[in-house]
Amino acid sequence: MSQTAQPKTKDEFIKQYEELKTAFQTMKPEVEITVRDPDMDVEGFVVVWNTKISLGGPLNGCGKGGTRIKDGLTIEEIKRLARSMSEKNAAAGLPLGGAKSGLNADPKSADYEKKFRRFAKLCEPYLRENGGVFGGFGYDIGGIPPYNAIWACDELGTLGSFTGKPVDMGGTDYDKEGIAGLGVAVAGKVLLDIHGKSAKGASFAVQGLGAMGAAVVRYFSEYGGQLKALADPKYGGSWLFKTHAPEDLVASIIAQDLDAVKQGLKSHAALISPSPQDVLYQDVDLLFPCAIEDVLTKENAEKVIAPFISEGANNPTTDEAHQILFDNGKKLVPDIIANPGGIIAAYVELSSSVSVEENTKSRAKVTEAKDMTRTKVEQNVHALYDLVNALSVRPDLAADYMAWRNIIHGLPAEQTMCAA
Repeated sequence: MSQTAQPKTKDEFIKQYEELKTAFQTMKPEVEITVRDPDMDVEGFVVVWNTKISLGGPLNGCGKGGTRIKDGLTIEEIKRLARSMSEKNAAAGLPLGGAKSGLNADPKSADYEKKFRRFAKLCEPYLRENGGVFGGFGYDIGGIPPYNAIWACDELGTLGSFTGKPVDMGGTDYDKEGIAGLGVAVAGKVLLDIHGKSAKGASFAVQGLGAMGAAVVRYFSEYGGQLKALADPKYGGSWLFKTHAPEDLVASIIAQDLDAVKQGLKSHAALISPSPQDVLYQDVDLLFPCAIEDVLTKENAEKVIAPFISEGANNPTTDEAHQILFDNGKKLVPDIIANPGGIIAAYVELSSSVSVEENTKSRAKVTEAKDMTRTKVEQNVHALYDLVNALSVRPDLAADYMAWRNIIHGLPAEQTMCAA
């Protein structure tokens, strides 16, 4: 496979974009597997969307993504998620195909552990370690860190079957470390840098203060950003600070100390609305939507004041809203460029040569994952805006183009080598 030449005009971009879109939309998953144990009422799925992008890299012939666990899960949902993972992995510039696995079960049920262990065992023949193309399990909706990792690795007798593991199991503990949020914060910083602004002193707003949003607050504050507004249903809606959040409250937000945050908000901020949506319309330098999908739509995109947006949630902006924001001069980094930190950490767990003992002592894989996240996201935001600024195309379309080009034509050789 070889990369296509970079388009020199908007018309060339549109032509290549449509060709890549058609090629991607006609792709079918390389592997679709349903595993069942009727006696234990276990049903699960593994879908590997693509692997060619991984050829020549350290995870040769492999696809990777997280593991979703919920009652009523279907293989169709897992197929959609695997397809999205192929785009995210490719947009990140990783020589790693996309995949997703899932278990049709209620995580709150009394037999959850037994069902998950059996599901892991049923998937054993398809794992990369056993000659298959499935890169293993990881945390998604329904996972309960660190237990799923402990159960899978114990059941299968290998630490390479699960990513997101605790450090003392050779992992990066990426959810606890907030590595995905680190990438989103880096994307915001680089976006400001590209446009002659600085993160130091920049006011910012965050919608959604779960693991992602809390990590964004942590890392963007470390760059000198000042939290001016936040929103989350668990805090009662949208809050605005007169200037910015004090350091002790920021620390409580990062720690997700619910009671301390609630008390700090009452003391230092004003509740502007019971709706978490209203934080999206505040006068800040940078907006981080880190909650759920489709929060920015054609109905409310005109109300966005922030000139810069870094997407932390999956698909927080609809296609119509992207067009409105672009027409209004807003500068945006789409989620597939901004938040690949989780899959980068997974890639490091699978490809790093650091031993479990050394990782436990030095946390070397955590450092490696964070360093790679910073490097990859910075490179990709610059590549994104090279296209956006040169050809006057929407950032989300440029991001799709970057991902599809890597999937269809493969990574440039130097990217495969650098990731190896």
